[in-house]
Amino acid sequence: MADKQHLYLVDGSAYIFRAYHRLPPLTNPAGTPVGAVYGYTTMLWKLADDLDKADGPTHLAVILDKGSTSFRNALYDQYKANRPDPPEDLVPQFPLIRDATRAFSLPCIEEDDLEADDLIASYAREATRRGWDVTIVSSDKDLMQLVGKCGEGGGCVDMLDTMKNQRIGIPEVVEKFGVPPELVGDVLALMGDSVDNIPGIYGVGPKTATKLIQEYGNLTAALDAAPSMKPSKLQERLVEGREMAELSRVLVQLKEDCALPIPLDEMKLDGVPPGPLAAFLSEHGFTSLLKRLDAGRGSPDRPTQLNPAKPQTAGAAASASGNRQPPPEMPPFDRSTYECVTTMERLEHWIERAFAARLVAIDTETSSLDAMRAELAGISLALGPNDACYIPLGHIVTDGGGADMFAEKPQQVERQAAYAALKPLLERDAVLKVGQNIKYDLNILTRCAGIEVAPIDDTMILSFALDAGRSLDGIGGGHGMDELSERHLGHTTLAFKDICGTGKKAIPFGEVPLDRATEYAAEDADVTWRLYTTLKPRLAVEGGTQVYERVDRPLIPVVAQMERDGIKVDRQRLARLSDEFATEIARIEDEIYNDAGMKFTIGSPKQLGDVLFDKLGYKGGRKGKSGQYSTNQAILEGLAAQGAEVATKVLEWRQLTKLKSTYTDALQAAINPDTGRVHTSYSLVGAQTGRLSSTDPNLQNIPIRTEIGRQIREAFVAEEGNVLLAADYSQIELRLAAHMADVPQLKDAFAQGEDIHARTAMEMFGTVDRDTRARAKTVNFAILYGISRWGLAGRLGMEADEAQAIIDTYFQRFPGIQSYIHTTLESVREKGYSETLFGRKTWFPRIKSGNQAERQGSERAAINAPIQGTSADIIKRAMARMMPALEAAGLGHVRMLLQVHDELVFELPERDVAAASLVIERVMAEASLPAVALDVPLGIEIGFGPSWGTAH
Repeated sequence: MADKQHLYLVDGSAYIFRAYHRLPPLTNPAGTPVGAVYGYTTMLWKLADDLDKADGPTHLAVILDKGSTSFRNALYDQYKANRPDPPEDLVPQFPLIRDATRAFSLPCIEEDDLEADDLIASYAREATRRGWDVTIVSSDKDLMQLVGKCGEGGGCVDMLDTMKNQRIGIPEVVEKFGVPPELVGDVLALMGDSVDNIPGIYGVGPKTATKLIQEYGNLTAALDAAPSMKPSKLQERLVEGREMAELSRVLVQLKEDCALPIPLDEMKLDGVPPGPLAAFLSEHGFTSLLKRLDAGRGSPDRPTQLNPAKPQTAGAAASASGNRQPPPEMPPFDRSTYECVTTMERLEHWIERAFAARLVAIDTETSSLDAMRAELAGISLALGPNDACYIPLGHIVTDGGGADMFAEKPQQVERQAAYAALKPLLERDAVLKVGQNIKYDLNILTRCAGIEVAPIDDTMILSFALDAGRSLDGIGGGHGMDELSERHLGHTTLAFKDICGTGKKAIPFGEVPLDRATEYAAEDADVTWRLYTTLKPRLAVEGGTQVYERVDRPLIPVVAQMERDGIKVDRQRLARLSDEFATEIARIEDEIYNDAGMKFTIGSPKQLGDVLFDKLGYKGGRKGKSGQYSTNQAILEGLAAQGAEVATKVLEWRQLTKLKSTYTDALQAAINPDTGRVHTSYSLVGAQTGRLSSTDPNLQNIPIRTEIGRQIREAFVAEEGNVLLAADYSQIELRLAAHMADVPQLKDAFAQGEDIHARTAMEMFGTVDRDTRARAKTVNFAILYGISRWGLAGRLGMEADEAQAIIDTYFQRFPGIQSYIHTTLESVREKGYSETLFGRKTWFPRIKSGNQAERQGSERAAINAPIQGTSADIIKRAMARMMPALEAAGLGHVRMLLQVHDELVFELPERDVAAASLVIERVMAEASLPAVALDVPLGIEIGFGPSWGTAH
């Protein structure tokens, strides 16, 4: 038993709404909504698990709001009046959430006429009086009034924000509010709270409230001083708003003398009896959690910790015949079983077993995330659960960790000998190599060791093919190893920062002591092996095989090669552009200052908003919760449309400063000193619809149609004697819309090679000129993105009713488009996901959200996802087929360097342009075949020149 009792009070109401908004709409076997229940259960489980590891509480209880009203409504009838009713599908989950809490054998406390905050305050007061420490699990600002309170028994209060994994003590409260916890209520009383509809004093925001309390010491003193203050708007508001401020102070005051429904002693933690929890999980179909529970108990009657103790014996080694089929139940992770391979004899032993297993998970540890500059520190392998090893190749450590000039290398296999031994295994067709983001490992092993790894599978890409857009288990929708391990294996991996440190004290992985390096690196391979055996069988069952096997997996080595090839950029041209941009930026700044009549920080949204709406008096300013005006692009474009020259100049200034920092400056820094080229990194899971994205540097956002964008593209050049060739799908999304929505007029126009926007203008407006064609082009693309009447009105500069009339006319002329939108939304609402023509699923967990903005955003994305996703699938299929086709034509020396949206960029000798163009055009035009035969031709536009800019 701990020397000192420590009570944890969980703000359960906050957990409920976090869980609801993080998970898709799930139902249990009885058809009852349980998405929030599942999320709440996993969050409570994780909290108990984390606290168990940290040896945290001796006592714990969950506190909930019982109803929507409390004694405060009698004091102020508008209290919380603005809060909307809970979403319809959340209401039946409230009692189930209480059942979930009790299934953990935890007290679930709620009282009529009281809020959870009042019960928390009262329990905290009683516990600290007894000498217990108290931790409130919440990030609620109202509860921060309790932080630092200590009872006569010596116990004190702090908070734990599980979202940020941060303890909140007095310093954190002071940092947030500018005052100590005992004065937080005074600040809240002045500033009010729109969420709870606490009035405060109109016009007094957080900064002013804090400043007043800091200056006068407390609320009463500030209000008393108001009549003698210098006349101003603030002084008037303080005098006039005194009554509201004093009422607000009463409303935010926590009630600390409530009767305690359950005695403190009944909150004692004695483990979680598995019976009630297992029954609850089984009833609601939470099978993954049920398996996790079963893994942590030896008998049905024995209380269990949710973080089961690791077995004391090493896990059974994989048999000589290999581990081709995963065991039905995987044992808990046990890092003590991992082996550090430091001799050639042991390395050969692992290689022999990997050959027998026919499947090995691999991972590399390096000095950097940049695959084109990183040095290889070691390689890890896994053949089964807890059956993993780490092969250090470049470690230099002292006894205490860290390198110095006299440090000696620990014993490890000689690098070149290890490469020679591993090469047959990693290149042999008979053994499948599995990685998490294996593209990175391919580049490292090719560049550093000359090893061409094949065949491959990738757990990150598997996850994306199965769950793009879907968040599971309350963990989120990402596809990184840490998230996937939490989501599918219920395991928290070692953090890199815990191994290598952070900030100035961080050390390279090659300087980590081998015992810790082995735990970290071998665990990565172990997790990857387990994820593969978990995810791969789902493909056939859930319909993901086609898109994974025919689109995504073949692309991995192709993109890896593109990253290694890189593209040359003209450093001198970039430097000249940077100078030109700097000159132009300075000129625009002077004009903005002149228009504003003052100098200010243009990049500061607050200062810009004050200038535009307060000083210059433009209409349309909207303040957010922070109290400052919004100055986003839509706001500035609206002002510019009204004739506000300063807004036009700010938009131009923003574009130039972004292009300068993101491209002309950053590209110079990104030039690899060894290759003289820029090597972007492509992500196959970066865009929900399946499009590739690029980083370091990002080449996707260079403006397409502008002169500035062309100038930046001019800096991307071919090596001497070569040219760059750009092949671009022409209007592919409109072509796919014509096919998928079955629109005869559009299909006919594409078949005849007509100008599709002119055809639309004729159908819509009865005439074709520059204005009607431009409008038709806007409408064509806007409709496919599910634009609203107000959105279209903004783009076309008209009233919403006029825009609605255009939308109505469009649907009358092209009824297939309206039918496609309706059918797509109905399908997504029913299934929860959209599908491309190749079967790629994109999940939309918020398509039925009670939040209008979330729901409408999901609807717009769902309308476009099948079209944009099919476009992405097609260009991926073209990329995967391109090099074999070029090689078959005797053009294997042609290099595919870039993929940007609907465009592919190649480098080749100019003499081969004609022959290569024929191959490239054919591969791109036929990319959908034989899986999908389109009713419209895929148009390809090809150009070439010494630079990317001239190739257009």
